[in-house]
Amino acid sequence: MKLIQKTDLRDALAAERTFLAWIRTGLALMGFGFVVARFGLFLKQVALIQHLRSVSSYGLSLWFGTALIAVGVLVFVFSAWHHIRLVRELNRGDVLPSRPSMAAVAIALFLAVVGLAMAIYLVSVEDSSNVHVQDKQEVSMTPTIATTGIVDKPSNHSVDETTDRLKNILQSKGVTLFALVDHSGEAAKADMKMPPTKLLIFGNPKAGTPLMLAAPSSAIDLPLKILVWEDAHKKTWVSYNSSAYLKERHNLPTELLQNIAVVETLAAKAAE
Repeated sequence: MKLIQKTDLRDALAAERTFLAWIRTGLALMGFGFVVARFGLFLKQVALIQHLRSVSSYGLSLWFGTALIAVGVLVFVFSAWHHIRLVRELNRGDVLPSRPSMAAVAIALFLAVVGLAMAIYLVSVEDSSNVHVQDKQEVSMTPTIATTGIVDKPSNHSVDETTDRLKNILQSKGVTLFALVDHSGEAAKADMKMPPTKLLIFGNPKAGTPLMLAAPSSAIDLPLKILVWEDAHKKTWVSYNSSAYLKERHNLPTELLQNIAVVETLAAKAAE
C-alpha cells in the first residue's frame, strides 16, 4: 500500500509566494508597457505646445509598449500554469529537481534587449528634439514672412563685409546704389550704442518705373532696399521685403514681378 506524503506547508507557502511574485512581475511589465506606449503621444503633445516646425514620428514607443504588455500577459498565463503544475507535484510527493528558472532567465534577457533598444531610441529622440528646438530658436529670432513680409537670411560675413559684397554685386550688374544709410554710425555720432546696421537703397529706373506706373503706391517701397544688421548674438542677417508681399500689398501685375524679384538673388549672393 502506497503512503501518500502530505505536502509540507512551507513548500506550499513558498510556491504561493513565487506565484504572487510572478503576478507582480506581470503587472509591472504591463504597467511599464502602457507608460512606454503613451510616451510617443506625450512627446508629440510637447512638440505641438512648443510650436516646433516639424514633429518627429514616435511610433516605436507604441511597439515597445505593446510588446511589454504582451509579455506581461504571457507571464500571467505561464505563472498560473506553472503554479498549478507545481502544487500537483507537491501533492503527489514528487521530488522536484533543483534547476534554474528558464522562464525568469528568458524574461530577464528580453527586458535587457528591450531596455537597450529603448535607450538607443530615447537618445535618437533627444537628438532630434534638440535639432527642432534649435531651429525654432533661430526662427524666433527673426520675423516671419507671413506676418511682416520681411525675409531674413543669415550671412556668413560681418556687416561691413556683407555690405561691401553687396555693393560690388550691384556695381557689377549695373544697378544704381542711391544711398547707403549707416544707422549704427549715425547712432555713434549721437553718443549712442547700436549693433552694426546698414541700409542699402538701390534700383534701376527701367525696372522700377513700370511698377510705379502700374501701382503708384509701390513708390513708397521703391527703390528696393536691403538691410544688413547684426543681432544680439553677433550673427549677421540680410533682410529685405518679399517680392510676393510687395505684389500683394500694392496689387502689382504678375508680369512685372520679376522687376523686384532680383532682390532675392542679390541678398543670397551677398550672404553666401
